Amino acid sequence: MKEPDIKYNNRPQSFNGIEEMVEFLPATNSKKMEKMTTKKKLLIAGIVGTAALISVAVGLLVWHFAYRNAPVYKVYTGYLTIGNVRFLDAHENPASPEFADLASKVSEVLLNAYQNDPAIGPYVVNCNITAFSEGVISYYLSEFKVPAYREAALDKAMSELKVKTTNLRRFNLAVDTFVAYPTDPQNARMFRDNRCSFYLHATPSVATRFSTPGFPNFPYRPNSRCQWALRADAGHMILLHFKTFKMEACKPNKGDYVTVYDSLTALEPRIMVKLCGSYPPSYNLTFVSSQNVMLVTMVSDNVGKHPGFMAEFSQIPKTTLCGGMLRDASGVFSTPFYPAHYPPNRECIWDIQVPGNQHVKVRFLMFYLLEPSVPITTCPNDYVEISNKRYCGERSQFVISSNSSKMIVKFRSDQSYTDTGFMAEYLSYEPLNPCPDQFTCKSGRCIDLVRKCDGWNDCGDSSDEASCNCSAQQFRCKTNQMCKPKFFLCDGVNDCGDETDELDCKCPANHLKCRNGKCIPQEKKCDRTDDCGDGTDESECGSALTTTCTENTYKCDNGECITKMNPACDGVTDCSDGSDEKEASCSCGKRPYSRKTRIVGGVNADIGEWPWQVSLHTKKDGHTCGASLVSPTILVSAAHCFQDASGIRYSDPSTWTAYLGLHNQATRTTSSDVVERKIKKVVAHREFNSYTYDNDIAYLELESPVTYTDFIQPICIPDSSRVFPVGKSIWVTGWGALSEGGSGAQVLQKAEIRIINQTECNKLLEDQLTPRMICAGYVSGGIDACQGDSGGPLSSVESNGKIYLAGVVSWGEGCARRNKPGVYTKVTGMRDWIKQNTGL
Repeated sequence: MKEPDIKYNNRPQSFNGIEEMVEFLPATNSKKMEKMTTKKKLLIAGIVGTAALISVAVGLLVWHFAYRNAPVYKVYTGYLTIGNVRFLDAHENPASPEFADLASKVSEVLLNAYQNDPAIGPYVVNCNITAFSEGVISYYLSEFKVPAYREAALDKAMSELKVKTTNLRRFNLAVDTFVAYPTDPQNARMFRDNRCSFYLHATPSVATRFSTPGFPNFPYRPNSRCQWALRADAGHMILLHFKTFKMEACKPNKGDYVTVYDSLTALEPRIMVKLCGSYPPSYNLTFVSSQNVMLVTMVSDNVGKHPGFMAEFSQIPKTTLCGGMLRDASGVFSTPFYPAHYPPNRECIWDIQVPGNQHVKVRFLMFYLLEPSVPITTCPNDYVEISNKRYCGERSQFVISSNSSKMIVKFRSDQSYTDTGFMAEYLSYEPLNPCPDQFTCKSGRCIDLVRKCDGWNDCGDSSDEASCNCSAQQFRCKTNQMCKPKFFLCDGVNDCGDETDELDCKCPANHLKCRNGKCIPQEKKCDRTDDCGDGTDESECGSALTTTCTENTYKCDNGECITKMNPACDGVTDCSDGSDEKEASCSCGKRPYSRKTRIVGGVNADIGEWPWQVSLHTKKDGHTCGASLVSPTILVSAAHCFQDASGIRYSDPSTWTAYLGLHNQATRTTSSDVVERKIKKVVAHREFNSYTYDNDIAYLELESPVTYTDFIQPICIPDSSRVFPVGKSIWVTGWGALSEGGSGAQVLQKAEIRIINQTECNKLLEDQLTPRMICAGYVSGGIDACQGDSGGPLSSVESNGKIYLAGVVSWGEGCARRNKPGVYTKVTGMRDWIKQNTGL
């Protein structure tokens, strides 16, 4: 509605050069369009103006007090080095008079320095001396409340603050160094609350243990702030090892976590590691300080109940020995204290020179120099440097060669975030023949001649796959021209990088390819009709449809079949009777320890990584076969393990003993994690064919049930319709022979392999596969199951977070041979037999 004191005309009004015609309707009340008197207009204008000024003033006041002048709580931590004070043993104890006296003087020094700076002094709330160490180094925590608009000025002033000795003569303290860093305000609460603060000094030749309060009988308290100040004698360093670590799963920027500092205060630039989640006991959690102090802190939120950690520390003589002159023809060298995390603030230089006219190369066998959020392209913090090139991050085995007999290898670590480091060997070689009877990679690495042009990047730089003529068993990628094994074709994985291997496998444009190979128009997807006939087009539509039962559809307990792919235990109830989510079937395939991808040395599995793995022993042979735990009383294994031979009745249950929760065969009778059970019943598939190994499956019943623990858990049995696609990564585990004809492993081994196209695999194995077999491995060889792994699991990690028994180790032509992948019993093809015989 028009205001009475505004007059309008119909002239064009221009906005940014564009003329717009505005037309107004005539006023319905002509009196409202009359001119007002000048006096009345001035009065109204004054009122409006005054109101506007008041509004602006109120807004400015609100902004000033509520926002610009709002107090911000800031905490700084750091240290001062004091040159004219002798460190006393009593300075370790915050309750001693000596500590209190020195702390009082240092506090005055700090407060004096703060008060002399106008950007700092008005905002000081508290200054607390938290610890002393040799030097004398005085650690402090200072708290401030500063208006928001002064926060940046305070940060700048603290970073530039110089604590001058000339101003401190009355305190009789000579300050040599002053360091200040902003820190988490939670740290102030941590140091004020002495109920969970502990001060420990190492005992020579003895490991001192400490743990979260209540461990192992009670979980640590929610909303806890705990700290452990660790010390060693002067001239020593601290070796810290977490023996057990089980806390809340990691959460971004929140949750429960433990931080280790190379300091006695929570200095951000001195963080060595930040830990959360759960780690198996075999995982490397060993750290070395750069000096004789270390701080461990723990923060917990208000969610969850977890056991916590148990750790131990000891003192080791302080040494700066690192690097050196290497003059032999070959040798080994590593980062300090490998495989423990190297200490911060180290520099090592190895001067390598091999004898004679030989050249030198270095092979890094293990290489872990990784820091959070640090680019591995420039390597600004921790790195290895050779010929002015830096290397950092996590790298697989690689080789660096020199064109002379000399090489300088430099290692550097900064003050924060340490890692496992590296293990390397240096070798001498003939310049004209660097790899006798082998292929020489561009990088200098040597590989077997048979691995050249096999479709696999064995060199690491693809130089073994350059300029190759593809064999009859290979195809050529379009872009990189590499030759690849034909079994990569149409496996759903972009092996070439440009999808060359998948281009001819697709349906026409705007069509969907069903699992049974049929092509249907794309618009038929999710139209609530099973156009594929196997449910593919309706399997990923958010809801499940009832459909005709086929071998590709999921069957509910009530006999209904649904279209959804892999619906079991995905957290959504799809069957009308709820059988796809029933607790009895879904409480499986869980690992108490989240899988850690890093293993220091070889392919040893972590303790508790595969808690369904079982070792089956006989008195004559010891470990003979593997098995998988699927319920408290039932194991699944391979039928060929229980065929009578050589005067031994392997079919007799009394022949066997099962060890569950086992990791190292040497400790099966001494480890408290291991449970031993006799076998009550052995049932092999009646149609097992000892010639073809068809139907190679058996189940064993234990004499008594086992109780699930962190190291003993069941694996999930997949439904017959569950899809394990070609190309999928999958894991095989066991204590079998480490090489064909070799001896068995002591420690449980693991290997990541891939499911291979059944048709192509059958060609390689001369038509020996049946529909009840699944092929997995690598055509290039090198990774495979072997003797002693039989009956063990082929474990598949699924998108619902559970792990399924995809296969049972069955047979193969030798172990890890080229073009001879391993064959496994297909558990989905045996699902009905398992259910009929075990009820599971």
